[in-house]
Amino acid sequence: MLLLLLLPLLLAAQTRVTTPSGTLDGAEFAGIRLFRGVPFAQPPVGDLRFAPPVLMTKWEGIRDARNFGPRCMQHPLFGDMNFRSRGMSEDCLYLNIWTPAKSSSERLPVLVYFFGGGFQAGDGSEPRYDGESMARRGIVAITVNYRLGLFGFLAHPALTASSPHKASGNWGLHDQSAALHWVKANIAAFGGDPNRITIAGESAGSSSVSAQMVSPLSRQLIAGAIGESGSVLSSRARTTLQEAEATGEKFASSLGLTTAGQLRSADVQTLFEAYGKPGAPRFNLCIDGHFFPEAPLVLFSRGDQAKVPLLAGWNSQEQPPRTLMGREPMTLDHFKAIVAKRYPHDTEAMLKAYPAAADADVELAATNLASDEFTGFSTWKWIDLAAHTGRGKPVYRYYYERPRPAMTDEFSGATAGFAGGIIRNSTTPPPPPAKGAVHSAEIEYALGNLSSNRVYQWQPEDYKVSDLMQAYFANFIKTGNPNGPGLPNWPSLTGKADAPVLHLNVNTRVEIDRLRSRFETIEKALK
Repeated sequence: MLLLLLLPLLLAAQTRVTTPSGTLDGAEFAGIRLFRGVPFAQPPVGDLRFAPPVLMTKWEGIRDARNFGPRCMQHPLFGDMNFRSRGMSEDCLYLNIWTPAKSSSERLPVLVYFFGGGFQAGDGSEPRYDGESMARRGIVAITVNYRLGLFGFLAHPALTASSPHKASGNWGLHDQSAALHWVKANIAAFGGDPNRITIAGESAGSSSVSAQMVSPLSRQLIAGAIGESGSVLSSRARTTLQEAEATGEKFASSLGLTTAGQLRSADVQTLFEAYGKPGAPRFNLCIDGHFFPEAPLVLFSRGDQAKVPLLAGWNSQEQPPRTLMGREPMTLDHFKAIVAKRYPHDTEAMLKAYPAAADADVELAATNLASDEFTGFSTWKWIDLAAHTGRGKPVYRYYYERPRPAMTDEFSGATAGFAGGIIRNSTTPPPPPAKGAVHSAEIEYALGNLSSNRVYQWQPEDYKVSDLMQAYFANFIKTGNPNGPGLPNWPSLTGKADAPVLHLNVNTRVEIDRLRSRFETIEKALK
């Protein structure tokens, strides 16, 4: 297996490029130049830990860019993530570039992709995010690392006090913004057009796209946006800086750390192990007053976001019904009781929006509600607001339906993992087979990387769906419009009374949205 992973590099020819940041030695394989482990910011260690990243200054000499850099500090929350990075380190702010350009004069469109993993795990080296297939379609493709978990999102009163902006937290989002600034300044050397940067991502990566669109630190850098299953736009109140600081202060105090200097000089392994203990808090995004001047929902509602074309959607089974039902029997009585407990003031409205008349209806109703709570609603809200406040920029909405095929014999007995791939030797009973497209199932299809995933028995129909979806994405990256020759027409939402939705499957088709009342009901209930 290791030889198969290394074979492309063993067969690759060396290639060199000089950027404003310095000279890189990459590799070339079958006409695509690859530059891996490219530093876009100084290592976030010492005084730069728990601080906004500082862009990489010009390095001396020639830097080897033939291998992935280290992945950011993270615990193995998703047992199915497949990393090719060189270990794990705080020094992890690297990006990877695939370019078909032969010279710096080509000015090709650029894709910057943010990985998913709940802002707690993930890495730009995962094969499902590889940019080679997009590069073969005439796009400079980039994956970006960003700090995660404790190191990416800890807020603390002492860190806020030491900040010139009186803000702390959201370090991982700052990393993404720094990467975009680096790409803007350097991508021309790789044949990319700095004025045609489309950002994309799935799950936490999709939320990151919506965050970068709305942040004044990034929104001027973006020419287009693609979101797959998730956004930071929700009626649920986002964590305030004060709330995030209180969580961070409690965690730090448990380790005897009270000052910014102590937090930044503390032993990395001590911090990492403490964050991995049962009961440790989970640090996430907060309204810090700097990266987010106000709540993203407020900013988007007011039209304070990048006015760019948006392509976004979600999958047909983002969550299984057991996410909502737990261990309770899949009966109508139990479904009603769970909805009443979750929405005590809006029970009847929610039961009407997610109807179930008999036990046989509960599985679908629970799947829909769990999926909407997880990603469906926030993605819909992003799409809906962009269509209303984007000053006429087109918005394209999809609904991805293709279930994954059966696993290969090699992986028989394994369990499908939440974030894609598989989990071996699970002690939990395997869930029933998915009846729709699960969370993250579309990634390999959209980026043209089905062959990188050996777990599933990909069928000709899967490659058909992948070719179609990737063509839509590639056209959008190039022109801001996914349509092109040979593709079913995909109308935009802008100016349409009834929102058209592209249902992506073997029988791809456009249908008029019939779910708006469902989302309006859940929006009211979540306020």
